[in-house]
Formats: sequence, C-alpha cells, structure tokens
Amino acid sequence: MMQAARRAAQTVGSRTKWLSLSGSRLASQKTQPELTAVRYKVERGPYAVIGDAHASFFNGLLGPERVITEPDECDSYNIDWLRIVKGSSRLVLKPKSTEEVSAILRYCNEQRLAVCPQSGNTGLVGGSVPVFDEVVISMRLMNQIISTDELAGVLVCEAGCVLQSLEEHLNRVGMMMPIDLGAKGSCLIGGNVSTNAGGLRLLRYGNLHGNVLGLEAVTANGNVIDCMNTLKKDNTGYHLKHLFIGSEGTLGVVTKVALQCPSLPKAINVAFLGMKNFESVLEIYRLAKSELGEILSSCELIDRISVENSKSALGLRSPLSDEHNFYVLIETAGSHLAHDEEKLEAFLTKLMDGGIIDDGTVTSEPSKIKSIWELRERLAESQTKEGYLFKYDISLSLPHFYSLVPVLRERLRDYNVRFVTGFGHLGDGNVHVQVSTPDFDEEVNAKLEPFIFEYTAKLHGSISAEHGIGFKKAKYLHYSKDQSAIDLMKLMKRTMDPKGILNPYKVIC
Repeated sequence: MMQAARRAAQTVGSRTKWLSLSGSRLASQKTQPELTAVRYKVERGPYAVIGDAHASFFNGLLGPERVITEPDECDSYNIDWLRIVKGSSRLVLKPKSTEEVSAILRYCNEQRLAVCPQSGNTGLVGGSVPVFDEVVISMRLMNQIISTDELAGVLVCEAGCVLQSLEEHLNRVGMMMPIDLGAKGSCLIGGNVSTNAGGLRLLRYGNLHGNVLGLEAVTANGNVIDCMNTLKKDNTGYHLKHLFIGSEGTLGVVTKVALQCPSLPKAINVAFLGMKNFESVLEIYRLAKSELGEILSSCELIDRISVENSKSALGLRSPLSDEHNFYVLIETAGSHLAHDEEKLEAFLTKLMDGGIIDDGTVTSEPSKIKSIWELRERLAESQTKEGYLFKYDISLSLPHFYSLVPVLRERLRDYNVRFVTGFGHLGDGNVHVQVSTPDFDEEVNAKLEPFIFEYTAKLHGSISAEHGIGFKKAKYLHYSKDQSAIDLMKLMKRTMDPKGILNPYKVIC
C-alpha cells in the first residue's frame, strides 16, 4: 500500500555523510592488495628514483612535518579505498598553497620525478594512487573557502575542500553544491573536478563541465594557469578550463575552483517504489519526466540483491516491507511544497492505477528522507564489506540500462562468484555493475575484461560514465574513443607534459 508521510520539511539541509574513507583506516582494515605493478605486469617508466637530495629539497620547501616518508604512513596513500590497486611510494608531500605546488612540480620536472596528485583517494579506477614509487602530492591541506557570492550563486575555493564541508557551508547561506556523491564526506572538490565526477544531482544540475566557471591549475613545468573566471558568460577564445576537468591530473594539478551553485530548494520530497520488472522501471522514468518535469532532481535504480546486501552488511532497513525485484528512488526539489506534493501525488496515482508499481512510500520529512537516501548512498560500502569487488561504471541507453547484469550472471554461473548486482543513475543512463568474489580471481577477471567493454561498445555506450579512466581502464579506452581522438589526447599530453611526469600509467598508455 502507498504510504504517504505528509509533514512539510521545516529545514532542507544536506544529506548525512555516510562514508569516511580515511586512508589509514582502509590500509589496516584488511590484508593489503598485491602491488599494482606486479598484478598487472606494468613496466616502470624512465623516471628518476627518489634519493636523499630530493627528500632534502622537499624538507626545505615544506618543512619535515609536511613531508611523509614513514612506510606505514605512506601506505595509506598507496592503496585505493576499493583495495584493488597498490603503489610503493615512499614520499608524500602536503602543500598548502599554489606556490608550493608550483615549486614541487617545477623541481620534479627538472629531476624527472614522476608524481601522483591525490585528493580524497575515493576514486574507483586506480587513478588516485601510485603505480610504482611516484611522489604523492596530497591536496588535503589546501582547504580554504576563498569567497561566496550569494547574489550570483558562485563559490570560490581551494581544491582540497571536502565536498560535504562545502555543502554545509553553502546550506548556511541558502545555497547548495551542484554535485552530490556517496563519498561526499571524504572526497575533495579538486578530485571531483579532475575526474568530472557525476553523482546524484546530475539529472537536475548537469556535470562539472557545465558548473565549473573557472579554475586554477599548475602544469608539469610548474607554470600556474589562471583561468579563475567567476562569470556565467565569457566567450573569449579557448575554454582552457576544460583541459583540466576530467583529465585526472595527467595535464595539470587543479589548485582552485570557481563553481556556480544553485539555491537550496525549499521543498524536498522522496519516493521509494518497488516493482516486478525492468519494463516498469522504464515506464516510471517516462512518466516522471512528463509529470514531474522541472522539480525532478534524482531518479535512481536499485536491484533486489543490492538492497539485500545493504540490509545484511550494514543493518539498514528498507522503507518497504515486502521484497521487490527492482526499486526506484525519486527525489523532487522545488520552491513550493504544496505545488510539488500535488504533482507528485498525481504521478504516484498514475503509477498505482496503471499497475506499474507494487508498493511505495513517499515523504517530505527530513529524517525519513535521510534514511531512504542512506540505503542508496551506502550501496558501495555494503558491497565491499567482504571479499573482492569487481566494479564497473558504464553508460548505456535506457532500454539496455540493466541488460548487462543478467548477461554476467549467466556468463559467471560456473565460477566462484558471491553476487552480481546493478544499480545507478537511471536519469542519466549510468549503471554501476558489481561482481563480488571471495578474493581477486584471475579467471573471473578474464571473463569480465574485456567482455564488459566489448558489450558496452556494441551498444554504443561508454566504458566510463563518471568514475574516469584512471589506471584500470587505460588500455580499454579505444572501446569508447576513436583512434583519432586518442591520438589527439596523446599529442596534448606530450605538449603539456613532455617528460610524462604527471600521473603516469593513467588515462592513456
């Protein structure tokens, strides 16, 4: 039965931060993964080996308190939070200013020392940790908010600001970030920009290519590129900011960002719906677009096994009493609660009368909204509690959105697989496919790659919807990019980083 909670929201704050992905906790949580260079048989590039003279220079530049050489402490920067890759860096630098980043890169370029820029280390494709002994440049201490223009809706900040902190800051002045991620409590805005992160609000507010008004970045030779525009319209030549958005630190290190930020909605409603089949999922989205229109802000799909994992691994509760094959989470955001509820009620009535959904609940109460979103935002966490997780982030046309999941279940039925699940951002065609095994399994890996990318390419999809290419997908880039585009990318890389010191082994290889 449709349950309606009809109390108006008194406050519409940001959602709870669910993931705290500190490197030290993760590094000690389980047995450490095998070195990336060993597991994937990578050959080290022609880079210098860090010596005492190099360490002495960095100590003089930053002071010993911001130069980490202790092996145990370095390990927290060497391992990604999914625990699928591990580097062997023994030098981590923690700059506090653009000038220090510039001096670091200038020296590394002169000495041919490879570097790995690192933000919150919440990436999922091995792009944020070293492959060998690259110098890690941690951006965590560059965490100042520079300005907030409430009238124009523009935030300027340093690259090391935590996404959740920016959201809370903006909420206090009636604004919000245009991006929302499950890892918001740990990810940094510079990393979000460098990977062109998508997330839960993309359906409503678009991606970061559209929301970044300007940025500052440092190139491999230490030059500071100042593109810190805060205007909504600036049609003056090449838009150089786009070189650094989504380039994953391979063309430069982002140090400052100017973002356009929408006003905080005055009314939020969330519906959580259960249904039997994927055909009903598509019909729900079709009706959501036509019936909810301008107030539709999120439309998320979760399959049954994903919900079961969250319940068993994290002790979370589904807002629906019965189990369903598919669930759709819909959020609306507007300025008038009564108006939004009227539209949502008409939408839900059509779904119920048409037999499209079997059950559902809707609420505007903040605590219940947080509880429902927790189920969605902690899916990744629940599926990494045990074993090894093969995780894929692809874009497919909506009719094929979930098609890969049953195909993989059949393909892997004779292998030691714990589960295959699918969930994601239905509104923008981005599905996350997970395959869990007790440990890293070479045979399962061979059945998954490159099959998943071939399957995606045949359906004219993208092998990376929002997580980037990083290390894990670099050799598969050709499944989504024409060779002419890859050649141009390589030319840009050689031009901007001729010695190849910036995040080597990532994106293009």
